[in-house]
Amino acid sequence: MQHVTLSNGVQMPILGFGVYQIPPEDTERAVTEALAAGYRLLDTAAAYGNEKAVGRAVKNSGIPREELFLTTKLWVQDAPAQHNTLRAFEVSLGNLGVDYLDLYLMHQPYGDVYGQWRAMEGLNREGRVKAIGVANFSTDRLVDLIVNNEIAPAVNQIETHPFFQRTADQELMRERGVQIQSWGGFAEGKNDLFTNHLLAEIGAEYGKSVAQVVLRWLTQRGVVAIPKSVRAERMAENIDIFDFELTDDQMAAIATLDTGSTLFFDHRDPAMVDWLAGRRVDG
Repeated sequence: MQHVTLSNGVQMPILGFGVYQIPPEDTERAVTEALAAGYRLLDTAAAYGNEKAVGRAVKNSGIPREELFLTTKLWVQDAPAQHNTLRAFEVSLGNLGVDYLDLYLMHQPYGDVYGQWRAMEGLNREGRVKAIGVANFSTDRLVDLIVNNEIAPAVNQIETHPFFQRTADQELMRERGVQIQSWGGFAEGKNDLFTNHLLAEIGAEYGKSVAQVVLRWLTQRGVVAIPKSVRAERMAENIDIFDFELTDDQMAAIATLDTGSTLFFDHRDPAMVDWLAGRRVDG
């Protein structure tokens, strides 16, 4: 497995396994199969409702804790945000059954962002979290957080796929020492991604699937990817991407697929802000 080095020196696998939208009753099996396939980066969130199932799979795997890279995410917290962030962290830690996290992300750029972040900075300084970061932060919000706090986010997890490539965002993050991580790498199949002629044609040259081409394209760009599947054969396929390399011409061809806009929702849409900020996650 290839790794990226975060700004604080922490090594993070460039390819992991995500559990978004996997029901809790299916998550333990899925994570168990992912670990058996060789994944060591696991990505969950308090809002997904499946942290406990991830924790059971980790415990039963017998894999030493230091060989795993565990990520979960903090949901928007009510005031006082610093106190409630620490409480939410303890709940997530208990759900996962571990005594530290490798990466803790602020899931949404809403609420008392500074209060939440400063609590996360404290967890990082105490060694209870090896690295802290954010998700769904636009570049202006990201820079604002960086310049007004002591610790810069090590990671920003954002929608990134062939139809929304985020190249300018990635360049700014690189300049600021922030690692880009993709969610929705397959665009959930939108725009007929899995039958896209260009991606299929490239895959045929290497005997690879469209999914493998997309994951290779992401990781070759230096983007950390966390594909999700509930099928063991797909998990094995998705991790088998390090035996080929896309050419410059192929990378340039894939760049032409970029539409420059989200296929899901806009975090700057007031209606979406209302919905996300009003949602509560029980601890």
